[in-house]
Amino acid sequence: MYKERTLEKQVIELSSQFKVLLITGARQVGKSTLLKHCDKSRDYVTLDDYKARELAINEPELFLQRYKAPIIIDEIQYAPNLLSYIKIAVDNSDKKGQYWLTGSQQFHMMKNVTESLAGRVAVLDLKGFSLKEIENEEQIPFIPTNDFIEKMRKSSTQQDLTSIYELIWKGSYPDINVNNSNWETFYSSYLQTYIERDIKDLNAVKNEMDFLKFLRILASRTGQMLNYTDIANEVGIAVNTIKSWVSILASSNIVYLLQPYFSNLNKRIVKAPKIYFLDTGLCSYLTNWETPKTLESGAMSGAMFETFVVAEIIKSYVHNAKTPNIYYYRDKDKKEIDVIIEKNDKLYPIEIKKSANPDKSMLKHFSVIPEEKRGEGAVICLCNEDFPITGNVNAIPIGYV
Repeated sequence: MYKERTLEKQVIELSSQFKVLLITGARQVGKSTLLKHCDKSRDYVTLDDYKARELAINEPELFLQRYKAPIIIDEIQYAPNLLSYIKIAVDNSDKKGQYWLTGSQQFHMMKNVTESLAGRVAVLDLKGFSLKEIENEEQIPFIPTNDFIEKMRKSSTQQDLTSIYELIWKGSYPDINVNNSNWETFYSSYLQTYIERDIKDLNAVKNEMDFLKFLRILASRTGQMLNYTDIANEVGIAVNTIKSWVSILASSNIVYLLQPYFSNLNKRIVKAPKIYFLDTGLCSYLTNWETPKTLESGAMSGAMFETFVVAEIIKSYVHNAKTPNIYYYRDKDKKEIDVIIEKNDKLYPIEIKKSANPDKSMLKHFSVIPEEKRGEGAVICLCNEDFPITGNVNAIPIGYV
């Protein structure tokens, strides 16, 4: 069964404007499924297939003769040299959208794409299912304005504590949500595939057990500021190795590094990014929460709720082919704002709380943003309906995101 994706309209629109379309994203988020759905008549080849990969690497011209455009080429990162031959092919034709590519490992791939296909390729990013996609609702970029709230009020499904933590625990991968795959089996296989195929190919991991220990430690710190030294000490390896591994996870869409907002708001601002897992199901598996109930009542309940919301905000932008200009704020006086969205020279402060009754005390640090710069604020929470907390800050149900 196929479930509609928000990114579909962007695929069709940009394919009519560019000769090549590339969708990046983690493994198993549905990249090739999306493209096959958007054009059922296209041929398809995956470079996960070793014979096809060998041909693409050793005989790229012959590969393009055998697999003729219009075509979908899956996992292009395995044959980066093919990109220069695709460039030659599209330069000899005026047709748009002839090559649809996917890639699940951006670490080296994007450099090759930029060099080989500059001006010829549209790049889109696909994450796992958003809450809106699961509920078959329209998704627009999240911004806590009154207009946005009014629109979501009319179209959003109400979510309660139980349903949200079931979603958080289950995660956003299509195989879990559409095919009802066994949770433990899926994530165990996913980790094995990720380490065996993506990580080993980068020659960056010499000890798989150290890397798995690192993943579990990092998952336990989702929603926290990233401290490379502490993680290195806990894993028992060098800081530079930890930095390299975090970079790999970010480039392969496993984690997101939320940067602090830099401005003249405060010279005492903390400069470390916060780390968030982009799939809370994988994060739950790595941290050994075996049921939604134990997760909701456990020590990571609040951090996982925050992680889920941050990932949903990110998806609301990237699935509409927009860049999420989102940050967090924390200074050395421990004043903190969970998320700041920057748009049209305004800063929109957002707190994320596992609460059904947010109050003014949760907004106390919004004042670090000057009034003339501050847009509408929000507390994203588990309330049943939106309501004003102050004149310019609203409580927003998680279902609106």
